[in-house]
Amino acid sequence: MAANNSPQKGPWIAEFSSTIKTDLPASLVTFLVALPLSLGIALASGAPLMAGVIAAVVGGIVVGALGGAPMQVSGPAAGLTVIIFGLVQQFGWEVTSAMTVSAGILQIILGKLGVAPLAMAISPAVLHGMLAAIGILIALSQAHVVLGAAPAGGGTENLLALPGSIINLDPATTVLGLLTIGILVFWPKIKLRRMQIIPGSLAAVVIATIVSLAFGMNIPRVELAGGNLFASISLPVLPTGNYTTFVAGIFVLTLVASAESLLCAVATDKLHTGPRCCLHKELMAQGAGNTISGLLGGLPITGVIVRSKASISAGAKTRASAILHGLWILIFVVLLPGLVTSIPLSVLAGLLVYTGIQLVNFHHVTELRRYQEMIVYLITVIAIVGINLLAGLGIGLAAALIRLLWKLTRMDIAIEKSGGAWHVTISGALTFAGIPKLTSRLADIPPSEEVKIHLALRYLDHAGCEALNSWQESYEKQGGRVQAAALEENWSSCQPGKGENSPLVACNVFEDIWTRNNGTVEEAMTQTKQEIGL
Repeated sequence: MAANNSPQKGPWIAEFSSTIKTDLPASLVTFLVALPLSLGIALASGAPLMAGVIAAVVGGIVVGALGGAPMQVSGPAAGLTVIIFGLVQQFGWEVTSAMTVSAGILQIILGKLGVAPLAMAISPAVLHGMLAAIGILIALSQAHVVLGAAPAGGGTENLLALPGSIINLDPATTVLGLLTIGILVFWPKIKLRRMQIIPGSLAAVVIATIVSLAFGMNIPRVELAGGNLFASISLPVLPTGNYTTFVAGIFVLTLVASAESLLCAVATDKLHTGPRCCLHKELMAQGAGNTISGLLGGLPITGVIVRSKASISAGAKTRASAILHGLWILIFVVLLPGLVTSIPLSVLAGLLVYTGIQLVNFHHVTELRRYQEMIVYLITVIAIVGINLLAGLGIGLAAALIRLLWKLTRMDIAIEKSGGAWHVTISGALTFAGIPKLTSRLADIPPSEEVKIHLALRYLDHAGCEALNSWQESYEKQGGRVQAAALEENWSSCQPGKGENSPLVACNVFEDIWTRNNGTVEEAMTQTKQEIGL
């Protein structure tokens, strides 16, 4: 038998071949999605436009290579624009870059300490409310740019100034901005397969830019400091005062960027079947990216679900797609800066108006309504838009905490007469806070009757226990008869065991139907009534 002398492919050759077939095309698609968004986000942040490009390059190459979420693509994110805009207005760009560096170092420390999963403890209602509010603020501010004016300030100021901008609109910039938005809206509806390969954001920017050049429109366009990427690099500097606000800004930037990146990593895991993310490693990689981006004068970096989804949908299999997309952005802006400077600012503003509206995710709103969290969501949105991000975020977190405490201490009491006896069903949490309601409802029961108590509690404290015991003793002295109809074995095991006339309840915490079935209070009460024959 002749020997098989054909060369065998080594593992690295097979991996390289796979990368060429899958990750290379995916990286090109991701590059086409990321470039216009990076420029637009820098515009909305009040930063130098190339700061967005620097962040995209660092996010792709550095975070892509080091990250714990191999399929996640990082870069400048719309969710941070409002924070950055406020910091730039207060401190200037160089100091804001120093805050980005500081936030990156803090992220590395937090990742090393293993606290990354704590970011997942933020109430979804607050997080989605924050993103929706940021989307509204972006749309309001960039609507002025579309109309040929400048943003007026915060959310309330931009809203009040909008009629004036509409009255004094610039026809050329307005047409280009609306054209951009229209293309973004209708591009996904085009059924031609070849057209769907081109990202809508790229199509909108290219078409609107060509229109502006074809008609010779004299309108504001993208400007590069010194005409190239390297001239845009600026070193961070520390503030000369207002250190309290400086430190507070670092913590807010760290919190929001970390939460957004980690939640994006978890969401990205749901889009593919490859290796799962390591949150600690991802947080440290995000920190490394922010440190380098800040040192180079770039925007802060987070994981971006739009880019990650585009990469995976285009067939990406490894982190090579994220790394290569950063490399393509670097090559493009170094070799072809003239193409970037031909883009009208109103076109980028139109892209951002659409992006801001997309941040108001109605699917999340539906989910929050289902879980009765809309009040927290609305409070967060209104507070951020009406006041500012920091205050609004604090108000939203406080609202979420108050709602949590209310849910944990909520108690429901149902009293009905059936079969010659009064049936009292108590569900939820019976604590000292619920004693006034308990005694008030029990006082409605006529004296000298037979009463059966049915408990569906997830928590019972000592004060609640004593209140029930005290009421039983008092009611029986008036000629009444009280029985504890236990809902399950756990309850009967808590009884002192002194017969039918023993105290009603034991001072203990026990599991019941509510916790075992993981249902609602209403479901537990319904099941209780079924068990006792009501």
